[in-house]
Amino acid sequence: MTSPAQPSTAPAPAEAVAAAATSMRTFSGIQPSGVAHLGNDLGAIRNYVRLQDEYEAIYCIVDYHALTSTHDPEVLRARTRDMAASLLALGLDPERCTLFVQSHRPEHTELAWLLATVTPVSWLERTPTYKEKRESQPDDINHGLLTYPVLQAADIVIYKASLVPVGRDQAAHLELSREIVRAFNNRYGQTFPEPQAVFTDAPTVLGTDGVRKMSKSLGNTIDILAEPELIRRQVMSMVTDTQRILRTDPGRPEVCNVCQLHRFFGLDYLEIQDGERTARTGCVDTKKLLADRIIRHYAPARERYLELQAHPEQVAGILEEGADGLRPVAEATLAEVREKMGLR
Repeated sequence: MTSPAQPSTAPAPAEAVAAAATSMRTFSGIQPSGVAHLGNDLGAIRNYVRLQDEYEAIYCIVDYHALTSTHDPEVLRARTRDMAASLLALGLDPERCTLFVQSHRPEHTELAWLLATVTPVSWLERTPTYKEKRESQPDDINHGLLTYPVLQAADIVIYKASLVPVGRDQAAHLELSREIVRAFNNRYGQTFPEPQAVFTDAPTVLGTDGVRKMSKSLGNTIDILAEPELIRRQVMSMVTDTQRILRTDPGRPEVCNVCQLHRFFGLDYLEIQDGERTARTGCVDTKKLLADRIIRHYAPARERYLELQAHPEQVAGILEEGADGLRPVAEATLAEVREKMGLR
């Protein structure tokens, strides 16, 4: 596991690099899954915060996408509010980036339909997410799951963003967006830049089970903005090295999720790993230390989150202002696309 200290860009064609240098605009969307957990922060939000000082950064809470699996309107609204408050509490600054809700700019869905007309169905059927969802929600294989990547592409290119911060596990999805862009540009002329991945160094963050990616749907999260008592219980429930039975047994820090997470909360993680490897420390000791550090690290964000929850009108105002500010860009892109496609 490596530290997400700095993002690094994937190699890009010369024309894409030139476009990025001109616009310096980055876009990323995040699911409205409710209050952010540790996986959200380490895997995405920390990099969002950094990038808002390097580019014209646009961040979107993708509630349209969430409709493919969330069908309770009140749940969706609550999760959207909670995610917005989480993002702001963890460091997104509306003075340094744009934060908005996807459905507040309905141009996204119109552009998605237009892009769908150049996207072969076979491209969509091969996407990893579609295959996964067919297994995880077999009774709800809706059309939105199949066309999800087209809307994803529209989210990015409606603002002609050149850069997209993603984990390496999302590379296939971004490559499909690039293919859709190429298909449109080949048919109607150069319109969109091909978005380039800004790969974060953060790995897949494993959940408390130590096996699967941290996810609320799996119930294996560490809720960093929760009360300290809950955080402590969640950390103490984490699976560590399953081959270490006795306290005196030497551990294997390279396979221990607790040891690996210490990388993000202190510079002494090598010493901690050595303590496990030599049985100088036990798994319980390492868990207690990790819980203390997580609680201390996120205490300011937790306080800010509670303030925002007490004043939801502030959050709503930030989201509304973000969507309003993007309206001219979204409308201009759609006008150009309609013209090229013969709709005006």
